[in-house]
Amino acid sequence: MSIALSVLTPGSPGFAEAVEQVAALRIAVFREWPYLYDGTLEFERWYIAKLSEAEGAIIVAAKDGDTVIGVSTGMPLLSEHEELIGPFSEYGYDPAEVFYGAETVTLPEYRGRGLYREFLERRREHARRLGGFRWETFCGVVRPADHPLRDHEARPVEAVWERLGYRRIEGLTTGFSWKDLNEEEKSEKLMQFWVREL
Repeated sequence: MSIALSVLTPGSPGFAEAVEQVAALRIAVFREWPYLYDGTLEFERWYIAKLSEAEGAIIVAAKDGDTVIGVSTGMPLLSEHEELIGPFSEYGYDPAEVFYGAETVTLPEYRGRGLYREFLERRREHARRLGGFRWETFCGVVRPADHPLRDHEARPVEAVWERLGYRRIEGLTTGFSWKDLNEEEKSEKLMQFWVREL
C-alpha cells in the first residue's frame, strides 16, 4: 500500500477539492473519543471556509490511490476565528507571531504508520517558509476523567504531543460549542492550547 503526501495552498490545483475532503474527514474522525462530535457538512463548510480565504493556509493531504485518507491543516492565527485569537492576546503572545494548526485527522485503518509526525513536520516547514512566525500551536478538547462515553482503549495523544516538543500552556484555553453524540443540544467544550517554538 503506497501513501502519497502532498502540500496544497490556496490557488494550487486540488486545493478546493481538498477543503471538501477536510470537512468529510473531520465529521468521520471527530465522532471518535475524545471529540464525540455529531457534525454536519453544512457547519463544516462554514467552519473551514477560512482555509480557502487565508493567505498562508496549508492542507497536507495523504492519499491512498485517489482516496484522501488523512489531512493536516493550518493558517496564520490572525486568519482564524476570534475564539482562537483572543486567548493568545490576553495571555501575552503576539497573535501575528503564531501559526495555528487547525486539525490533523487520519482514518483509523491508516494510523500507526508515522503519518501523524509527517503531517506536523510538513505543516511546521510551511510555517517556517512563510516567515514571521515564532510559535506554532493547536488546541485539544479537555474531557473529565469520568465522562460516560470515555473510550478506555484509546491511546492518549498528549504524550505524543510532548515527545514532538509541544507544551501545554496552563491557563491558555478557549471554548468551542458543538453537539456531542449523546447530547440533544450544543454545549461548550473546554479547549486547551499546546505550543512549541518554531
